[in-house]
Amino acid sequence: MNATSTTHTRNLNAREVVVTGIGLALPGVATYGDLLGPLPGEGGFDPATGLIGRELRHKDRASRLALRAAEFALHDAGLTDADDTFTSSTAVVVSTNLGNAPSVCEATDTIAMAGVMGLSPLALPQTSSNVIAGWVAIRYQLRGPNLSVCNGATSGLDAVAWARNLIIAGRAEAAVVVGVEPAGDVVTKVLGQQSIDAAVAVVLEPADAAASRGARPRATITGYARARNLAAALVGAGATEEVPVGLWLADEAEAAGAGASHLLAARRRIDLESQLGPLSGALGVLQCAAAAAYLEGVATGNVLATAGGPRHDATAALLLTPAPALRPSTQERGQHP
Repeated sequence: MNATSTTHTRNLNAREVVVTGIGLALPGVATYGDLLGPLPGEGGFDPATGLIGRELRHKDRASRLALRAAEFALHDAGLTDADDTFTSSTAVVVSTNLGNAPSVCEATDTIAMAGVMGLSPLALPQTSSNVIAGWVAIRYQLRGPNLSVCNGATSGLDAVAWARNLIIAGRAEAAVVVGVEPAGDVVTKVLGQQSIDAAVAVVLEPADAAASRGARPRATITGYARARNLAAALVGAGATEEVPVGLWLADEAEAAGAGASHLLAARRRIDLESQLGPLSGALGVLQCAAAAAYLEGVATGNVLATAGGPRHDATAALLLTPAPALRPSTQERGQHP
């Protein structure tokens, strides 16, 4: 699915959607708390040992990475052994711009050299643009809406927003959002620089549903917008000057030219791509994981994640706020009920 530039504001419904599970398949990053830096640069996910196993046979590299990240996120959310109510109504939303590009290139080369009869029936499904989301749904029996977002720089944030919309609209009771990009020669040629295997998954649920099963919410997805420029995206997402921002996750170059004084004054700014290299479709979902780590800590203020900018066709902004269980009470704030 290619998301349009239509703005999706935070006022869709009073129902709050929270992050309850996070999973990483990212070399050099052991936990999502590491994303707040400095990165350890060692440990974390090892593709050499983590991408093998009977259940991963005959699958492309991006799908195998996504399956591992989804497994970790579902376990983290306490949903690995959930009942059929969960599996039958859970959506899968995948963000990837280059995920199956190596499979498509390989199939094209095969056709050029041997014709269509040279294609393997086992490899052909890997050329589908929705193959990653399909494998995640099949492996974990998630029978809700299933889609992929391939939308350039804003893709990861768009995917989180689409998943939230599905929950708010009643199309799904939960959602697994996966951002994934594989490393390899094809991806390096497209990006113009070497990248790493990157997969991250987050589980989204309504706050009331999470509370009813005793889940631990990490952050609330409060507002989102995709617009032609940052100023419009901020307004659409609800990130106005009246909303305190403690952490801004953004490209440093884009942040420097933003001209938004209240954001430039944010206590912290983190550019994940400057530390990890190009993340493409995985970026926005990884920003969501970093935001959750920040909001779980002792830091104050909300988190704003932005992607895209003048070098791209649009800018997306996602506003994340503390989950209900993490918010200070009125007495703690020194206010009266």
